[in-house]
Amino acid sequence: MSDVEQPPRTRDGSVTGHPDAEAKEIEIEVTAALEGLRLDRALALIASVSRAEAATWLRSGQVRLDGRVHTDGGRRLRPGNVVAVRAVASGQARPSADPDVPFALVHEDPAVIVVDKPAGVIVHPGAGHRSGTLVSGLLARFADLWDLVEDGTCPPERPGIVHRLDRGTSGLMVVARTAEAYHALVRQLSQRTVQRRYLALVSGRIAEARGLIDAPIGRSSTTPTKMAVRAEGRPARTAFEVIEHLSWPAPGGPDVVTLVRVSLETGRTHQIRVHFAAIGHPVIGDDRYGRAGSARPEGARAARHRGDRMPIGAELASSRPLLHAFELCFDHPRTGERLRFESRIPADFAAVLNGLTPSGRQGTEVSGAAGGTADPPQRRSDRLTPRREIRQPRARR
Repeated sequence: MSDVEQPPRTRDGSVTGHPDAEAKEIEIEVTAALEGLRLDRALALIASVSRAEAATWLRSGQVRLDGRVHTDGGRRLRPGNVVAVRAVASGQARPSADPDVPFALVHEDPAVIVVDKPAGVIVHPGAGHRSGTLVSGLLARFADLWDLVEDGTCPPERPGIVHRLDRGTSGLMVVARTAEAYHALVRQLSQRTVQRRYLALVSGRIAEARGLIDAPIGRSSTTPTKMAVRAEGRPARTAFEVIEHLSWPAPGGPDVVTLVRVSLETGRTHQIRVHFAAIGHPVIGDDRYGRAGSARPEGARAARHRGDRMPIGAELASSRPLLHAFELCFDHPRTGERLRFESRIPADFAAVLNGLTPSGRQGTEVSGAAGGTADPPQRRSDRLTPRREIRQPRARR
C-alpha cells in the first residue's frame, strides 16, 4: 500500500525533492520491468500522467533518452536506457473543488487536518482521474491548501498530501496545511516515527501469532503497473499480529481466513497487499494481487449457481480489499505533542466480520482498535473499534 508520498529519486536513489509548481523532473534508468515498452507509455506510467500528456512532452523536446532529446514516442526501451524529463506540467490548473466528495473530518487545526477516507475515493488527481478525488473535497473545505502549491511546497495535484491510501483502502490520513507542517510530517515519515496501523482480513490460516515480513518491493518485471517482491527492490517491512482465525459459513465446508492487525515500518506502494500476497495470504477482496478465487469464500460461486442464499458478507468481500487504516499517531508539527487517532471499521468491513464464525484456536483477543478483552455478546466488529467514532488527540506522557 501504499502509502508514503515518496519524493522523486535520481539514478543513484538520492532524493531530489518534490517537483515544484513549475515543472516535473524525472530521471530513471530502465529496468527489466519497463523493457520493451514504448517510450510514451513508459513516461505515462512513471510520471502518472496520461499518454497524451507524455506525447506532448515528447513533441516539445522535453524528454531525453540517454542524454539526447528524443521525440519518437514509439521507441522501445531497453534495460540500461536512461530516460529524463523536465516538463512544464499541463495540469497546473487548480484541481476543481468538489464539496460532494465523501470523507469524514476527524481533526483540524491551523497546521494539520486528519481525515477518514472511505473506500472507493482516490486521494489525488492522476491519469484518468482528474476530478472527484479527496484533494477536490479538501479544497472545497480548506481553500488555503492551494497556498502550498503557490509557494512551491507541493505539486498542484497534491496540495498538503504527505502520504496516501489506495483507492480501495479506507481509513485515516493526515494532511498538512502549512509548509512547516508539510516538511515536518515528511521528515517524520522518513524517520519512521509516524505510527500507522491497519486491520486486514487475509485468505487462509496464518499459523504464527505474530510476525515480520521483511522483503524488498519493486515494480513487477512482468506487469509494470503492479508491484512485487523483488531482490533489487527497495526495503520494505510489514509487522503483523493475528487477531482471529475465522470460517466462512459456506456450503461444502468452511474456508478459513485470518484477521490481522498490521503495522507499517516502511511505506512502499501497495506494501501490505504485496507482502501478504507474497506469503500466500492475499487480502480478501484484492483482485489485483490475490490469487484466482481468493477474493471470495469457497463455495460462494457454487451457491450462486444453485440459487442458494449467499454466505453473509460473500458479495461484500469481493468489492474491495478488506484493509482499513484504523490508527494514526504522529507528533504535532508545531507543538510536538504526540497525537493519536482511531477510526471505526466501516460498514462493509464490519458486515463481513459479523457474518463469520471462529475457527479453532485463536490469536490475540481484542476489544477496541487498540486491544483488550471482549465481552461475549458483542459483535465481532464492535470488539475491534473504539466506542466513539473518532478519538480526539491526546498527549502521551
